[in-house]
Amino acid sequence: MRIGFGHDVHAFVSGRPLVIGGVRIPFDRGLAGHSDADVLIHAIIDALLGAAGLGDIGRHFPDNDPQYYNMDSSVLLAKTIDKLSDAGYVVGNVDASICLQRPLVSHYIPEMQRLLAGIMRIDTGRLSVKATTTEHLGFVGREEGAAAYAVALILPSAS
Repeated sequence: MRIGFGHDVHAFVSGRPLVIGGVRIPFDRGLAGHSDADVLIHAIIDALLGAAGLGDIGRHFPDNDPQYYNMDSSVLLAKTIDKLSDAGYVVGNVDASICLQRPLVSHYIPEMQRLLAGIMRIDTGRLSVKATTTEHLGFVGREEGAAAYAVALILPSAS
């Protein structure tokens, strides 16, 4: 088995929808980025790629490549799962945390888990998604953006 860690940060910006964990969340701002800036999926992708020793999200889906402009990060996650499969791995489990002061997203977590577990080809019991604030500390606490952290365990695929 192999373990990887992922972290991502995006600033809030006006004029974009807020998408976290593949779910569109009502809010007055979205996250800035080349793709849809889904901070949770990006952290999970980095954890999975890191566990497999395949580099990071920027290596596989660079933010200067026009094909990824405004792309749904769920598509990037699906491509990452294909890369893992090609390298001989499957997802064992993922544990992830979303950090943002507002909006509160706990109501959306079950939908995120269903969507993301389906893409990763695991049951929802092997995906933990949590949300927390930073008690008004730092850029997250000042509502300037959001962060996410993820740890992934991958296993050799059965041949």
